[in-house]
Amino acid sequence: MRNRQRAHDNQSCQDESTTDAIQFPQLNQPAPDFNALTTDGMKSLSDYDGKWLVLFSHPADFTPVCTTEFIAFANKAEDFRAKNCELLGLSIDSVHSHIAWMRNIKENFGVEITFPIIADLSMQVAKAYGMIQPGASDTSAVRATFIIDPEGVLRAMVYYPISNGRSVDEFLRLLDALQTSDENKVATPENWKVGEPVIVPPPRTAKEAESRADEGYEYTDWYFSKKTL
Repeated sequence: MRNRQRAHDNQSCQDESTTDAIQFPQLNQPAPDFNALTTDGMKSLSDYDGKWLVLFSHPADFTPVCTTEFIAFANKAEDFRAKNCELLGLSIDSVHSHIAWMRNIKENFGVEITFPIIADLSMQVAKAYGMIQPGASDTSAVRATFIIDPEGVLRAMVYYPISNGRSVDEFLRLLDALQTSDENKVATPENWKVGEPVIVPPPRTAKEAESRADEGYEYTDWYFSKKTL
């Protein structure tokens, strides 16, 4: 019985240690700051003040799924910039490995990577953003994506398994949705795209609910109404 209890206590300590080692940023809170070496020199979160930022991690350079993702991000880079948004990649590889991989992508696929990539050998940025998932890998950052607003606040985060690539178009869509919600104080329905009706915030009082049908919206019920911007 003592041995069983001791084993249980040891396992509990290990579990707590593992949990303590993993940090997760919080939505609608300031994104973790960083000062990191990239393929464009040193970069800090403050370098992106006044702009939206998509920070995304990948498991390793010179891997096939990651290569397809970087090609997709590069092909959409101007679309992100048109929305006042910059891209910033990250993996736990050296800056020389990043540069070699970027050159390889250009040579083999004809695509130039125009955004910087963090060389996070110390894993400081990856750990601060919860990119290291021991259940997936002890040494690689999973496919995590973070959208940070111009005030440095974390607005969205999405995790993918190492085996499956992301949809870059989804992050463009989500960026549009976030910007539209901020500008118009509305919500957006499933798979919403620019130009489609948005959701009007529901009434906050019984009196407001009573009059909602007469307010000129695309009315379905007191809690569900849409409008076109």
